[in-house]
Amino acid sequence: MTLESIILYGFAGLSLVLAFYIALTRNVLYAAIALIGTFLGVAGIFMMLGASFVAISQVLVYVGGILILIVFGIMLTNRLRGQQVLSTVYNKFWTLMIAAGLFIIFVKGIFQANFSTLSWIKEAKSAPVPLEKFGMRLMTDYVVGFELIGILLLLALIGAVKMAAKSGKEEQDAH
Repeated sequence: MTLESIILYGFAGLSLVLAFYIALTRNVLYAAIALIGTFLGVAGIFMMLGASFVAISQVLVYVGGILILIVFGIMLTNRLRGQQVLSTVYNKFWTLMIAAGLFIIFVKGIFQANFSTLSWIKEAKSAPVPLEKFGMRLMTDYVVGFELIGILLLLALIGAVKMAAKSGKEEQDAH
């Protein structure tokens, strides 16, 4: 077994352990932090498999997005100081059964699928697109959608700050 295989299995094991922790914990904040670790583990798997663009996108989009989600959650639940934020729906047995069932279905589907016969995979193998063309296309043909998503995220950030500021004023008025 090579060092690369050991590192790959390490990332896979880290992702699985943290994913099970997410399913079994009741603390929402700990689950979100474990989700960040899971996403980083998946990004490590992508990096080890040579898909560096997907790995970097995973880190920027998902890990960055989850970190912002945690900040929004803390800002919006500011009035719960000193209390743990716990999920109200919690049943370990059914959580594990559903997760195991989905895992078995996905693994069975992956092993039974014949990906080499798919036409889009054949086309992708025959005509590789350089990363420069992808970037140019994203910033020319799809720039409007790209900018609209940025504006939407900015508006969500402003709305969350405004809502958190209102709840802070209500707390001060109550005291």
